[in-house]
Amino acid sequence: MGVETLVKNGEAKAPLILGLQPAALIDHVARVDWSLLHQIPGESGGSIPVEIKELEHILSELKRHSLASIDEPSPMKTMAGGSVANTIRGLRSGFGVNGGMIGAYGDDEQGQLFVSNMNISGVNISRLRNKHGPTAQCVCLVDAYGNRTMRPCLSTAVKVQGDELTKDDFSGSKWLVMRYGIFNLEVIQAAIRIAKQEGLCVSLDLASFEMVRNFREPLLSLLESGDIDICFANEDEATELLRGEENADPEAALGYLSKYCRWAVVTLGANGCIAKHGQEIVRVPAIGEAKAVDATGAGDLFASGFLYGLIKGLSLEECCKVGSCSGGAVTRSLGGEVTPENWQWMYKQMQIKGLLLPDIQS
Repeated sequence: MGVETLVKNGEAKAPLILGLQPAALIDHVARVDWSLLHQIPGESGGSIPVEIKELEHILSELKRHSLASIDEPSPMKTMAGGSVANTIRGLRSGFGVNGGMIGAYGDDEQGQLFVSNMNISGVNISRLRNKHGPTAQCVCLVDAYGNRTMRPCLSTAVKVQGDELTKDDFSGSKWLVMRYGIFNLEVIQAAIRIAKQEGLCVSLDLASFEMVRNFREPLLSLLESGDIDICFANEDEATELLRGEENADPEAALGYLSKYCRWAVVTLGANGCIAKHGQEIVRVPAIGEAKAVDATGAGDLFASGFLYGLIKGLSLEECCKVGSCSGGAVTRSLGGEVTPENWQWMYKQMQIKGLLLPDIQS
């Protein structure tokens, strides 16, 4: 199955999994020294929006601050990015799951790059709108330990609005994958409303600890609505979710999430993950080298593997193990896109653990 649209009964077959990323995004990923991280405002390890001038300033500083690496000859990688795009691309290229994107891209070089990257990966892009204006960009700064600091530039970027979404965008699909964001709250709510009418399950990623910390109330309302079927959080986001409570640890957050979501997952970096479905709780260790080259996309690709497991009817523990394999695969090189060699590494890990390998047709 190549990149051509799947055709069934003369009509394009709806993607099994849809990703809503209102604004298409281009990632500029680079390994940098500490001095650059100390120069830019905001906490290291987080994600704070910046204006275009600040983004351009950081990009101009990269050459002087980039860390050379034997594995990565180029100091910077530029690719289609964004949490949801990473998850959908991973599902399609690594697991052979028919996925599509809903969103908008600009009439610029970055917009073309986003579309062509997703298309080459076999992602269905028929639901992407082309609009006049710039495409969103994000600079991902990776330190010597593989931790990443994001500075997205979204304010002037084109995006899809809630009132533009139609029933046809969702019809025939089974899952909707989204990332929490206060600036996209209106389109997220509109998407959930239509998705639920069309019988889709909804997956939500908690985005970043700052997003949870600064916009906690709307997030709690979203989770407590009962419309979110699966929630993915990392340990920092999980802790922020219950800030001020007596127990604000990942276990307590898992308990809270599982009250409202059918599946709740908290990833714990090098310590693996914990997950809950009904009364069942599992803890799975991380898979891969102790030292990550770049943690960008680790949570996104974990979600790819976990969702593949759910689609295939695997147990909760197996879903977590596949997620750990795919999350581990993306940390072996720069950026949120898994290289062909690292997919092979992942299949080998899955085989060793007796997990169901994807049936991928080339």
